[in-house]
Amino acid sequence: MNTHHHPIGFFDSGVGGTSIWKEVVELLPHENTLYLADSKNAPYGKKSKEEIIQFSIKNTEFLLNQNAKIIVVACNTATTNAIEILREKYDVAFIGIEPAIKPAGLVTQTKKIGILATQGTLNSTLFETTSGKIDPEVTIIEQVGEGLVDLIENGQIDSPEMNALLETYLQPMMHQNVDALVLGCTHYPYLIPQIRLILGESIKIIDSGLAVARQTKHILQQQGLLQTQTIAKTSHQFYINKEASVLHRLLNNSQVSIEEKAF
Repeated sequence: MNTHHHPIGFFDSGVGGTSIWKEVVELLPHENTLYLADSKNAPYGKKSKEEIIQFSIKNTEFLLNQNAKIIVVACNTATTNAIEILREKYDVAFIGIEPAIKPAGLVTQTKKIGILATQGTLNSTLFETTSGKIDPEVTIIEQVGEGLVDLIENGQIDSPEMNALLETYLQPMMHQNVDALVLGCTHYPYLIPQIRLILGESIKIIDSGLAVARQTKHILQQQGLLQTQTIAKTSHQFYINKEASVLHRLLNNSQVSIEEKAF
């Protein structure tokens, strides 16, 4: 059966994974996509590992029932806590999102890098393993982005509350002389303009979006699932289990279909 036209599936604890979706669609413009935003349960970073696994299983089964040919776990917390279980349980390829610690370790001159992430990501075994693979002389300064996802999910990206939290989280890193900041949550790329105003131009901001898009393309090619032919109209279907105005605003795209749906 020809499954090339089946969609690439994405899921996240909310709207943040759309930062990954945008990178994938830009790199793979002929692909159909399907995105599930579990905003009702956001942020996953505050949940237990068991809850994150159950949400991830539920999301995966929803996407598979919609004929997803590959699944991008567009959530750092879900990747670091659940992706190995998903890979054991389902016969479909999963693309995960890991904080870009290794690239940051390669570019740092001060040997100090910062990571802004959820508690769930920073506490995970996978993050500990990834962090242990970089130059031991590099110091990683961790900061939990408490409250950031909630504000993004509520449409308060440019709010005074957001700017105050970012100042609180980033200033101590600057005082410790970091020269690279890793964004360890797919929601956080939407904060890059405010982060840049605080950090200035000299500190590199690193996220995983383009690397994930390239890996998605690689796996599709490897499995013979890449949609190489131009189709008349690609389909981009979004489902969200909460009010969808923030999702509409972030996508700002007439090519997508958004449906509020309980799941």
